[in-house]
Amino acid sequence: EGGYVPAPPDFIQRLKAFCHDMGALLIVDEVQTGFGRTGTYFACDSERYGNVSPDILVCAKGIASGFPLSAVATRAEISDKMDPGTMGGTYSGNAVACAAAIATQQVIRDEGLLENSRKMGERLRANLRDLQDKHPDLIADVRGLGCMVGMELHPDRAGPGTKAKLSQACLDRDMLILGCSVFETMRFIPPLTVSPGEIDRATDTVEKALADIGLV
Repeated sequence: EGGYVPAPPDFIQRLKAFCHDMGALLIVDEVQTGFGRTGTYFACDSERYGNVSPDILVCAKGIASGFPLSAVATRAEISDKMDPGTMGGTYSGNAVACAAAIATQQVIRDEGLLENSRKMGERLRANLRDLQDKHPDLIADVRGLGCMVGMELHPDRAGPGTKAKLSQACLDRDMLILGCSVFETMRFIPPLTVSPGEIDRATDTVEKALADIGLV
């Protein structure tokens, strides 16, 4: 909810080193970023962050295509320190959820969704940057990894409440989109199966919605 701001490339590596020096565990929350959302299975796996392996990895959501399931992954030397039966949760595994997770991983693999996430994310950011070039006084920043993209609007042009107005204007044009952060930032999180035509339609819809609320 911070506005979809990717960490600098060396941040995770330096954080890992800091944790090591302090004798602390590096715990990475990939509930929203995991399973292809950022173009790799996990964001911390990417070349951008040097393929850092956290001590504990938390994931959910994309693990089973939204079906209620979560997972905590760690090394045996850490998990063995817990007493049996003390680790539980609302979204712990059950047969149906685990079947959904297996099917999801098969689709990610067989349909090349990691590559599609990377390519469609690049297309989405390129389209939004073209829009930024047309309206540099309105769009302050376009950022993101894979199919996880943020578009921040200039506070001088887009006052408080603009996110909600833009979301409604897009909804009126049959597109669902939400804002994020305390700033006027819109988040784009299309399904990993999204097509080039759908990406182009989405960015065209955003431009028309901006016109609908009087910003372009």
